[in-house]
Amino acid sequence: MKRKFKAGLPHFTFGMQGAAALFLGALVAVFVMNGAGLSLSLMSGKAIVAHDAYLIISNAVIWMAAIFAFDYFICRKQTGMKLNFNLSAKNFSTYAFVFPLMAGMMLIADFVTAQIPVTGPFFGPMYEFFSELMEKMTSDTATLFILAVVMAPLFEEIVFRGIMQKGMINGGMKPTSAIWISAIVFGLVHANIWQFTGAVLLGYVLGLVYHRTKSLLMPILLHAFNNFVSLLLIHYTDTESFADAFGVSSYILLAAGIALFGIFYYFFTEKYEIAHAED
Repeated sequence: MKRKFKAGLPHFTFGMQGAAALFLGALVAVFVMNGAGLSLSLMSGKAIVAHDAYLIISNAVIWMAAIFAFDYFICRKQTGMKLNFNLSAKNFSTYAFVFPLMAGMMLIADFVTAQIPVTGPFFGPMYEFFSELMEKMTSDTATLFILAVVMAPLFEEIVFRGIMQKGMINGGMKPTSAIWISAIVFGLVHANIWQFTGAVLLGYVLGLVYHRTKSLLMPILLHAFNNFVSLLLIHYTDTESFADAFGVSSYILLAAGIALFGIFYYFFTEKYEIAHAED
């Protein structure tokens, strides 16, 4: 029995089968890309997997395979339609609400993340491991831009907000629960406690904005904005910390973040439906 859909978009649901489709699609792509990388390395006598081009291509292939698997095995079987999302632009006041909202949460997340230790018998080795892992990926700014500012916002928002969050809400879950669950899973895939904390907080904002605006373009743009700011900080200051980069007390930035987030959260959540009835 096919499910109903609204406004020409597939009204799919997300559950264990959907999660399995995403995981297995990505897993198959990992094996394929590892095999291809090994074969090319043996033929050329060079470590192809260390090249930035391979990093970009393999990353894209893995995400697209996961999305395709969900589309083909879940979405089309449930709805008879291919996976598709609303990517409509919004009016100026929407952007004026959501970007300061995101900026406020970025400052809050920065403060919370800074409270997690990076030394000691437990956290020290873990922090060193993930720091070395990130450094080994690439030091090329152009490659980092493509991966972090272009590809990550697009693919991650499709999966975590467009597929998971939307699918859970379509299945009858309360929006607040779906937003937080997708944010927590979003944090978990970052695979370390420091990125997990910030990703969950920022994921909440991304999910809230998507649910309210109904346009996946909005969280994609906000995600790209967050990653672009982080890339600028790393490139020019060698740190992702706002407090360290600008030499300002972390408590001052926390206060600024809470003020920004609180003010624009109010305007966005309380005024959005009235101000954007035409959207």
